[in-house]
Amino acid sequence: RIMFIDCKSGALGPRIGRVDFSQTGQTLYYRGHQFKPVNGYKYNYVDVETEDEYWISGCKKRGGDTLYGGIIEIDDDVREEYWTTIRNMPDSKDQRSIKCPGKYAK
Repeated sequence: RIMFIDCKSGALGPRIGRVDFSQTGQTLYYRGHQFKPVNGYKYNYVDVETEDEYWISGCKKRGGDTLYGGIIEIDDDVREEYWTTIRNMPDSKDQRSIKCPGKYAK
């Protein structure tokens, strides 16, 4: 599933990429990392190996996935599907990033 992924420590992030789920749907996998769900303040998953905190969620159809704004990178393997299926903007399929004002933009 294509999802928004943001590492709160800044080690990776913010980006749109393909996430795989475990059979139970509880554990997520992205680029060799395994994430377990947690109840945290502004994060909902923790990297099992590094314990970095992440916010991982479905992509918004109108964009605006980040809280505070910035540039969101889009992984090459999901770029066309993201722009055509999720955002319904097929003319943007070559765009590799999005400038997002953020939910709390002034």
